[in-house]
Amino acid sequence: MTMILAAAGFALFAWWASTGLILMLDRLPRWTFAWTMAGATTLTTLALWGLAWSASVTSVASALCAFACALVVWGWTEVSFLTGWITGPRTTASPPGTRGLTRLRHAIAAIIWHELAILAGFLVVLAVSWGGENQTATATYAVLWVMRLSAKINIFLGVPNHADGFLPEHLAYLKSWFTKRAMNPFFPVSVSAALVALALLAAPVFAPETSAFEAASRALVATLLALAVLEHWFLVLPFESIALWRLPSGERPPGEAGRDTRPPGLPAPVPAPLPASVPAPSREPLPDLARDPRAPRRPVPRIEDTPSAFSLWRR
Repeated sequence: MTMILAAAGFALFAWWASTGLILMLDRLPRWTFAWTMAGATTLTTLALWGLAWSASVTSVASALCAFACALVVWGWTEVSFLTGWITGPRTTASPPGTRGLTRLRHAIAAIIWHELAILAGFLVVLAVSWGGENQTATATYAVLWVMRLSAKINIFLGVPNHADGFLPEHLAYLKSWFTKRAMNPFFPVSVSAALVALALLAAPVFAPETSAFEAASRALVATLLALAVLEHWFLVLPFESIALWRLPSGERPPGEAGRDTRPPGLPAPVPAPLPASVPAPSREPLPDLARDPRAPRRPVPRIEDTPSAFSLWRR
């Protein structure tokens, strides 16, 4: 039981940390994207070596290694997309009023190269792990691919929460294919199918005849699938899932949006100097009633004309 919980915790932390790291790198200046892609490519090369080693080893450590290496390969495709390196031939939004197959064709053209990069990544992982007893990496990548495709279809068909906070400014045109609806027919089908797959995947984890390697492998992939189902529910719940990565991604909480955002090292703006003296508004002097006999005089009220509290009460 301890080993299973440790594997699930490792999958949870790896999912959260890798997503936060990608969001943080994507919010850096665009001139850093070349360095980001170079670093991601280097890590992916090391990950492929790790996959080749772990494919023929059946141990808890090899399952963890294969899972982490598959996340690195998947992370390369995500970084290449969010930085704008591999997206699609269409880089503009659909014209207002575009519907039906034309809108679908535009949406596919905007991300088709990214989808082909994901397919190429899966084929590479499958080829490196081919024939090995440890297929944790292949299952991990397959879960990420299928569930991400399901999320894209749901966002295209319509959900209340688009989670568009994950998109950088240079990919804002993709929001033209986001549909806001209370629900779409594909959402319950996709979530139900994912829950059935999760039950079938996690059922043998606690069986006594399951080996430690198989239990760890299934726990890793099942936890990732459960997190993907949770991300699907975030699409229909009034909750901004970007808040889970606000600190690592550099996002400011809502209460800090108005604070000073100047880069370090720049001087504070100097306020404009106030005028030395502000002239007072001119007004004519009041007449002196004691000296000017022509000034109008206010009649002095008599005591009998002043209403008393008793008279007001009687009224």
